[in-house]
Amino acid sequence: MDYEHLKEQVAEANRVLAAAGLSTGAIAGHGHASMRVAEEPDRFVMKGRGAVIDVLARATADDMVVCDMDAFTVERKGTTTPAFEVMMHACIYRTYPEVHAIAHTHARYCAVLSVLQNPIVPMCQEGIPLVREPLPVYPHVAPVITEDEGMEVARLLGERRAILLEGHGATTTGATLEEAVMNMINLEEQARMNWYARCAAGPGYRRIPEQNLDELSNLRLAPMLPHFRDLLAENAAMEPQKGRRRGGVYAFYAEAGRL
Repeated sequence: MDYEHLKEQVAEANRVLAAAGLSTGAIAGHGHASMRVAEEPDRFVMKGRGAVIDVLARATADDMVVCDMDAFTVERKGTTTPAFEVMMHACIYRTYPEVHAIAHTHARYCAVLSVLQNPIVPMCQEGIPLVREPLPVYPHVAPVITEDEGMEVARLLGERRAILLEGHGATTTGATLEEAVMNMINLEEQARMNWYARCAAGPGYRRIPEQNLDELSNLRLAPMLPHFRDLLAENAAMEPQKGRRRGGVYAFYAEAGRL
């Protein structure tokens, strides 16, 4: 099978993480995104190690590797090797067939709140479903490199789409690369807002009340409103609209990180 197109997609996802500020400065070389191969669900493509300038912002298709569910490399270019935490990806994919993409970063706000044992609670619109219930925390700062460690992360993740790694960052999952990456971006946004609130009001700061969290479901009513209904029906009939990428944030950062 030719994996080149998939490698391009995964490389782009890694650059998006950097362009969104999740892999810059001291952590420019840390983090990785991966994607399960749809036609071969026992394999996945992820960022490798060994580039001359080994940072996410410079990730290219040639830096990607293909691995199996035991974390062994089945395809690579040159001397590229998988990221040390390849086993974490393998264990999550192996445990959850519905997961098709994973993102891991050393997200700064997630890291500091995990050490403070400060639960990330809903503080803004972005990412509310991720933090409506307390996130699981993997209670170790070291990289997740062994199978036992990878399976512990997978077990703690459960049915959630995100897990905090104490003093280390976070890992998010998704049905697509865009979803996994956007979950990471939105999780760090929630963590940042929690940090601001803690600094401003102390550890007992107010969160968005539980009864207000369902208000965002009102968005599904927008297409039925009279001032939108005809416009959206017209858009749906227009051929150029078909296949258009809908995720503005992801598309913006993909363009910003284009090599």
